Amino acid sequence: MSVHNKSRRKFIGNGAKAAAAVVIASGAASLLQSCAGTKKIVPAVANKFVTGFAQATLPYAYNALENVIDAQTMELHYSKHAAAYTKNMNDARRELGLDVGNTVSTVEQLLATISKYNAKLRNNAGGHYNHEMFWQCMRPKKESNMPSGALLAAIEKYFTSFADFKNQFAAAGTGRFGSGWAWLYADANKNIKIGSTANQDNPLMDVSEIKGFPLLALDVWEHAYYLKYQNKRADYIENWWQVVNWDYVAARFATL
Repeated sequence: MSVHNKSRRKFIGNGAKAAAAVVIASGAASLLQSCAGTKKIVPAVANKFVTGFAQATLPYAYNALENVIDAQTMELHYSKHAAAYTKNMNDARRELGLDVGNTVSTVEQLLATISKYNAKLRNNAGGHYNHEMFWQCMRPKKESNMPSGALLAAIEKYFTSFADFKNQFAAAGTGRFGSGWAWLYADANKNIKIGSTANQDNPLMDVSEIKGFPLLALDVWEHAYYLKYQNKRADYIENWWQVVNWDYVAARFATL
């Protein structure tokens, strides 16, 4: 079915059904504990925010984020770049004999022990996970778009103010040399932090320079913005705040 024929309401409904099918053995603290480096990885991610091995339907039309992200960029990003990560991840997984439901259950479980595998699987599993989360971190822009409630209180606690948080997060994105991602994440002690990773690494990986449970993801690879912003990554990040899906971020935060 075409992405353009999928409404946001239908996507959320389907997502809720999928989440209901996941058996959750314990709270998100178990996931954070595994991110911190425990040797034993639980067979299922202890969180409803699990990622499968297929590319999910984009939760909005390609032009839904105009004029922050143009339709051509969204289409190329989703249908070419991200789709390639999904395909290559599954190719690498099969080459290594990793069977879904047998040797590996979720992408999160795979990432937690990614150091055991080759660069092909690391790069593409990371790319698949990061993009699957990135789409959810955005929605059509709203007139006033900022977090509220417990999430806002936590941001103000750890970063003084929402404005200071935005500045620090933007700095993580602009300061990432070459290609990579900026993250808001919770560490093993549930402290909220900002960081960045190179290429397609993310905080769930046991090889990552930052480790924890991702709350907000920003793609700063050039393919995410170059058609509209050229080399002006800072302008892309500044405009991106208009389309951040704070409800999604708050739902992830609520699992801590």
